[in-house]
Amino acid sequence: MSSPAGAQGGAVRSRRSAVDVAVVGTAGAAGQALLRALVTTAARGTAGATARGPQSRIGTVLAVDVERPPVGGVEYRQCDPAHPTLVEALRGVHAAAYVAASTDLDADLALGARVRRERNLRRAQTVITAAAAAGVRHLVVVTGAQVYGAHPDNPVPLPDDAPLRAPGDEGQVGDLMDVEQLVGVARDVHPGLRITAVRPAALVGDGVDTVLTRHFEAPRLLTVRGSDPAWQFCHVDDLGSAVALVVARGIEGAVSVGAPGHLTQRDLERLTGMRPVELSLGAAMGTADRLHRVGVLPAPASDLAFVAFPWAVSAGRLLDHGWEPVHDNETCLGVLLDTIRGSHAVAARRLDRKDAALGAASAAVALVGTAAIMRRRRRKGGS
Repeated sequence: MSSPAGAQGGAVRSRRSAVDVAVVGTAGAAGQALLRALVTTAARGTAGATARGPQSRIGTVLAVDVERPPVGGVEYRQCDPAHPTLVEALRGVHAAAYVAASTDLDADLALGARVRRERNLRRAQTVITAAAAAGVRHLVVVTGAQVYGAHPDNPVPLPDDAPLRAPGDEGQVGDLMDVEQLVGVARDVHPGLRITAVRPAALVGDGVDTVLTRHFEAPRLLTVRGSDPAWQFCHVDDLGSAVALVVARGIEGAVSVGAPGHLTQRDLERLTGMRPVELSLGAAMGTADRLHRVGVLPAPASDLAFVAFPWAVSAGRLLDHGWEPVHDNETCLGVLLDTIRGSHAVAARRLDRKDAALGAASAAVALVGTAAIMRRRRRKGGS
């Protein structure tokens, strides 16, 4: 690997200087997409022919995790991303990237909310501290556009510098809000470490399993009466090319990533062929809250906002730097539908194939019906 010579901070590297990059945590779909994009960029020599302005060449690409990822063209350093020895694994690296957003819902559910939160924050804190201690010059942390919050008054699209208005509850979005807070503190504590927060729209791709992808595994599409959602997706490969550009161009601060434009609820129904079922916001939130409290619904009721209200992003800073996503929203939705084919879920809980007929009504009706059954059982003294 080339040595990390040169001053830290805002000095501009020459167009052809090499930047050795480590991806910390490569077991998930997003981490592996970052590796593939960085390897492709390194082989091509730049971050893309359309990129404007000075940029660095991607040099050696390293994968850092407890197991070697199935991606060729990378060097591998075995290390637990949550262990303090990560400092040694990052020695000699110019830039590092870490995906804080989860794409493995089953693994998260198995951990439970409290353990999941502790693990996610411990890993993020370790990555930030180790990067600073190892002399890494640029750290890229991938969170999610959900941190902007989904609100009826959100502009469409949201600019990169929009305020972060998501609730800091016990859900996965709350995890990302805490990671964003760690990033904000790190900018003050480690002034020699440039940090970029990358915030993708709803991720799709092979191996991506989230609460939002399971929304489309339900028998029908839940809609909230009077809402006007703006659906936007981000393919993990486009996330990878965005991170490669961020590293090569040394982009700091915060950038959003997403397919251009958005899909309306009517677009969703047309493209998926799914029939909608409509509930009032009060009924949907009240039922979801009760089911979450008793452990039936894995996500807090506040997550319903992300299927009811807009949170589409502009990706303005990346586009200004010449980033060009390959996948549009319609293509991303098609990829999502292909990856969930044969899976069935009600309230984001997977059902066996033989049980799918039990959800022949909509997921929303199942929520309301389950709540009613629970109330009757409580009145009868049952469990």
